[in-house]
This record gives sequence, structure tokens and C-alpha cells, in this order.
Amino acid sequence: MAAHTTNYTATFIEVAEDCPTDHAQEPPIGEKPTIAALHYRLIAEQPFAHTSDDVIFETHAVRRGIDDADRVAAREAFFSKGQPCLRSSPLGKRYGWGILHDAEGRVSLVARESEEYARLAADPALAHTRAMRSKRA
Repeated sequence: MAAHTTNYTATFIEVAEDCPTDHAQEPPIGEKPTIAALHYRLIAEQPFAHTSDDVIFETHAVRRGIDDADRVAAREAFFSKGQPCLRSSPLGKRYGWGILHDAEGRVSLVARESEEYARLAADPALAHTRAMRSKRA
């Protein structure tokens, strides 16, 4: 059976239409890291080092306490069924971050208020999509 993937290539995920902030914010880090905080840390600390699948699975593994030794099998099982992609990440829905996927599918964050965001949002060489809305239209 083919594994599912959340990866995009050469794609810019723009901030959701109903995102409540006009500038990018770092998600708060509490006692138990939220999905937003984990996504942020994984992508912001190492831009273009991870694919969407890497970020989604690592977040799942950390939150579930999956041991390193079990991660290969756990990742295979995790992606044996479809998973929500980074369009559903709180980074684009709530915290004002666009997510750029390069030609190899690796991701980086782009602050909504930045010149880079405006340039990428207008770039016809990239595929464009938006983060999912938090509320129905």
C-alpha cells in the first residue's frame, strides 16, 4: 500500500483569510508544547531542513512520547493513512506565518508582514494555496 504524504513542492501556503494577526508571532511555549510551538520550533530553528512530513510526524512523535528506536515503524504506520498537511497548522491559521515549500519539499517560515512574503505571494513560479480558515465562511 502506498504511503500518504503531506509534502508539497515549490508551493507557498499563504496565511488563512481569517488569521487574526497582521504580523507573525512566535507561538507561546507552555509546560506541554502545543502543536503550534512544535511546528514553529522545528521549522524556524532549521529552515529548509525538514519536509512537511518530517514536521508533522515529529510533532506527533513528541506529543505521543514515541521512542527514537520505534520511530521508523511508527512513521510508516502514521503515514499509512492520510494526515492533515501544514495548511491546517496553527502557524498559518492563527500566528501569521506563511510556509514555503522548496523544490525538494523542504519548508521554511515567512512572516506575513515581510517583503519576502509579498514577493512570494506574487511569484507565478510557485503554486499557491492558503492555510485553512479557522471558521466556516
